[in-house]
Amino acid sequence: MRELLHAEWTKLRTLPGTAWLLLTIVALTVGGGVAAASVVSCAPAGCGYDPARIGLFGVQVSQAVVAVLAVLTIGGEYGTGMIRTTFTAMPRRAAVLGAKAILLAALTLAAGGLAVAASVPVAGATLLGNGFPAGALALTSGPVLRAAVGSVLYLALIALLSLGIAVAVRDSAAAVGTVLGLLYLFPALILMIADADWQRLLWRLSPMNAGLAVQATTGLAELPLDPWAGLGVAAAWAGAALLGGGALLRARDA
Repeated sequence: MRELLHAEWTKLRTLPGTAWLLLTIVALTVGGGVAAASVVSCAPAGCGYDPARIGLFGVQVSQAVVAVLAVLTIGGEYGTGMIRTTFTAMPRRAAVLGAKAILLAALTLAAGGLAVAASVPVAGATLLGNGFPAGALALTSGPVLRAAVGSVLYLALIALLSLGIAVAVRDSAAAVGTVLGLLYLFPALILMIADADWQRLLWRLSPMNAGLAVQATTGLAELPLDPWAGLGVAAAWAGAALLGGGALLRARDA
């Protein structure tokens, strides 16, 4: 596995745009959180906003870039035909996919961790200036810390989900479109369903809706899923995508 990791790391770090995509993840996460925090205010009598969801709103934006990075991790090789060379040199296809997944998750965790760590205090200062109480978005608070850590894990799961779909689809544009549709279009379609029971069920099955429940620090009793259970739904999507993509990878010609 060490040789595989070294080979995949060499390809990933020399892939055009990798560094810029990682920087974009950080910038969008921080910028999105600050933008969301700047447009809300809290009256002295109180407000109904969840400060963690506001401060971490940028995750909903940066996850699109995470998906692009994940797809390019293997989509570029399919596009150029280099995937045949990869499997000729390293015929253990499942191990190759595993090495890509490990490195992709590590990079996403690093970029996501940096992004969330910067977003929380900056967005917190903005919220403080808009009337929110001091410490409303402090990492010393257990719920806020859970929201922050969960957001980083969520981004890593989106990366793995995207990688699995890219392996199954074998086309970068189609894979990115599939992932973005699953993340953004699926939740929008849920809102068009009139039946409340079906809405609640589909909300629980949505990787973004369920996964980002981990950011909630208020109104937990009203959530269709417990925050960690919601992140578990996102993990199930990622696991299913990797298993399905891995099975197709082994069954099909390169």
